[in-house]
Amino acid sequence: MSSKLIAPSLLAADFANLQRDIEMVNQSNADWFHIDIMDGVFVPNISFGMPVLKAITKYTKKPVDVHLMIVDPDRYIKTFADLGSHHLTVHYEACTHLHRTLQAIKAEGMKAGVALNPHTNINVLEDTINDIDLVILMSVNPGFGGQSFIENTYKKIKELKELITRKGASTLIEIDGGVTTKNAKQLTDAGADVLVAGSFVFKSSNQIETIKELKAAANS
Repeated sequence: MSSKLIAPSLLAADFANLQRDIEMVNQSNADWFHIDIMDGVFVPNISFGMPVLKAITKYTKKPVDVHLMIVDPDRYIKTFADLGSHHLTVHYEACTHLHRTLQAIKAEGMKAGVALNPHTNINVLEDTINDIDLVILMSVNPGFGGQSFIENTYKKIKELKELITRKGASTLIEIDGGVTTKNAKQLTDAGADVLVAGSFVFKSSNQIETIKELKAAANS
């Protein structure tokens, strides 16, 4: 069984000390950097823009997992590839032609991801699951950090795992929102492969140790 991955979310980092926080993740047991791009339209918040992402990727030594919470993501696929993104995830709810968007992401040499909001049913991915490298299940409503976890997520993970298995796909399941050492094992037991943690990591007193504990919990 492959090791479960931890992706600290830089949305919760200290923006005044971003390089320091990036170096901390580089030195930690974390596997990926998770970066949320928000436009204030698709979600009611604005986060990093292109210049900040460019500055971030200059220092990252691990794969950069970019989660686009924006309308019309197709316009920026090439830009995000050029900025050093390894995985690019778009929201199902923001894509009119999901299959075409996935092909465009892969054509730029990135892994293609699809994110689902808490209310979106797994079965919308029935026809595209074989083209998707990773699915992000939002376990909070997207847009703001520090929200509490939506319990229905466990059921959705199991349903998604069943779909992936049935279709013979190799899609990874990533959970974003409200992840802690308390629910990490339950999430990976249900079928999650990647756990995104923001506030839980960056607001802790010993971040390196917190990441280590989270990784241990996820793989226990």
